[in-house]
Amino acid sequence: MNSTSLGLIAGLALGLAAALGGFGAFLIVLVLGAVGLLVGRFLDGKIDLSRFIDRDRG
Repeated sequence: MNSTSLGLIAGLALGLAAALGGFGAFLIVLVLGAVGLLVGRFLDGKIDLSRFIDRDRG
């Protein structure tokens, strides 16, 4: 299991633990799942954030 899958599962699990039931819970799970997916893809090296981090500081 790669970091992307693990991040997605972790985000979904946290979302389910944070909110149980209803449409609001669905939205929370959706957002946390997306955050977990992005973190996992970053850890896999599939997302490059250097252009946002290394801006001209001069």
